[in-house]
Amino acid sequence: MRRNRNAKIVATLGPASRDRAVLNDLFEAGADVFRLNFSHGSHDDHRRTYNTIRELEGEHGRPIGILQDLQGPKLRVGRLKDGAIHLTRGARFRLDLDETEGDGTRAPLPHPEVFEVLEPETPILLDDGKLRLIVKECGKDFADCEVETGGPLSDRKGVNVPGVVMPISPLTKKDREDLRFGLELGVDWVALSFVQRPEDVAEARKLIGGKAAIVVKVEKPAALECLDQLVELADAIMVARGDLGVEVPAEEVPGHQKDIIRACRLAGKPVIVATQMLDSMVQSPAPTRAEASDVATAVYDGADAVMLSAETAAGHYPRESVHFMNRIIARTEKDTFYRPIVEALHPQPEPTAPDAISAAAAQVAATIGAAAIVSYTTSGSTALRAARERPLVPILVLTARLDTARRLTLLWGAHTVNTADVGNFQEMVEKACTIAFDEQFARKGEKLVVTAGVPFGTPGATNVLRIAWVEG
Repeated sequence: MRRNRNAKIVATLGPASRDRAVLNDLFEAGADVFRLNFSHGSHDDHRRTYNTIRELEGEHGRPIGILQDLQGPKLRVGRLKDGAIHLTRGARFRLDLDETEGDGTRAPLPHPEVFEVLEPETPILLDDGKLRLIVKECGKDFADCEVETGGPLSDRKGVNVPGVVMPISPLTKKDREDLRFGLELGVDWVALSFVQRPEDVAEARKLIGGKAAIVVKVEKPAALECLDQLVELADAIMVARGDLGVEVPAEEVPGHQKDIIRACRLAGKPVIVATQMLDSMVQSPAPTRAEASDVATAVYDGADAVMLSAETAAGHYPRESVHFMNRIIARTEKDTFYRPIVEALHPQPEPTAPDAISAAAAQVAATIGAAAIVSYTTSGSTALRAARERPLVPILVLTARLDTARRLTLLWGAHTVNTADVGNFQEMVEKACTIAFDEQFARKGEKLVVTAGVPFGTPGATNVLRIAWVEG
C-alpha cells in the first residue's frame, strides 16, 4: 500500500477509534503511525488496541509504527469547596501545601517542588493558562499571589510555571509502570512529556535500553533553551504546540515551530508537528481553511510527520480527519512552491563516507531521472541520511529487521519493506529491482539508485552506491 506523499500521518487512538473496523479505515485512509496516549485508557485497553494494530499489519503486509505517549508529571491544584471557586482580578490568592479544601482565598497545591523554585514576581498559570497569578511572597510551603487574570477555577485544574526549571523527573511512578508495560508490548516509539533538560532524555534512554526509539516532546520553555542538545540526544522530536502554547505567548509558537523543524532537519532527525491541526473536525466533517493552511505550513517547512489528536481519538469523524490530512499533504507536495521552499534549507553532509554516499544518491537520482532511491539498512541510519537530503524521488527502504521497518514509518519519504537479508551484492541489486517493481515504484526499463553498507548487516556503514535497471 503505497502512499503518494512524503510527509507521514500520526493518528491518536481513543474511544472513537479503538474498534477494529475504524482502525482499518484509518490505516487505509493514510495513517502511518498510531499513537497510544497513556494519559487516558487502561493497560487492557492499550493491549487490545496494540494487538489489533499488529493483526492489521499482518493482513496488509505493511509495517505500522506504534508510538507510546507517556503522560509525564501533571501539576494540579487540589480539591475546592463545592468543586469550584471564582478568582477576581486584583485579589490576593494563596497556594499552599495544606490539603484542606480551597475557597475564595486559597487553594491546595500538593507539589512541594513548585514552592522550591518560586520567587516574587514569578507568574503561575492555572487551567491551561486561562487564569494568571503573580507571586508576591513565597516560602517552602506557600505562595501569596495577586490575581492578574481572573475567572472560574474548578477541582484538579492544571498548573504551569513558565520560565522555571522544575526539580522533577519527566518520568513519574505511573510513567515508569506504563513504560515497562509498553516495552513488553513492543511499542516502536516512546514519547517523553515534560522534558526540560538533556539529563531527562538520558534517564529515559537508560530505562528503555534500546527497546524503542525516543521522541522528545518540546513543550516547555526550558527545552527550547537546550534544543540543539535535545535534538542530538533524541531519535525524533515532537513540536507539542498545545502545552508549549500555554507557557509561551501564542504569537511566538509559529516561530518556535520553524526553529524546531529547522534544527531537526539539519541534524537529520524526524520531527512531528502536533496539536489542533484539524481541531474543528472533532465536531465537523471538514476542516477550516485556516487548519488546511496550518497543515500545509508544516509540510512546506519539511516536517516528517503531522499528528491528529482528539480528531481521531475522540472526534465524530476520525476517518475523515485522516482522509483530509492525507489530501492536504499530497496537494501541498505537488505545489510549484513546495520544492524551492524545502530545498532552501539543505543540510551540508558530514565529512564521512555514509553522508557522502547519501548526498550523492540524491544528486545521481535527480541527474539520471531515477524512479526511486533504494536504501538497504539494518539500524535505519542509511534511510535517515537519505531522507535528510529530501530527494526528488521516493525512498524505498529495505530491511531485514521488523523493528527498524516499523520505526521508519515515521520518516519523511520512506516506504519501508521488511524483507529477508541478502548474501551478496548481486542478490542485493536484484532484490531491490524486484521489490521496486512489485511495490509499483518503478516500471520495466526505469533506473534505481541503490545504497547499502558492505559488509551487509553492519549498522551505519553506508559505503556503496549502484545504478540499476529494472527488468520487470
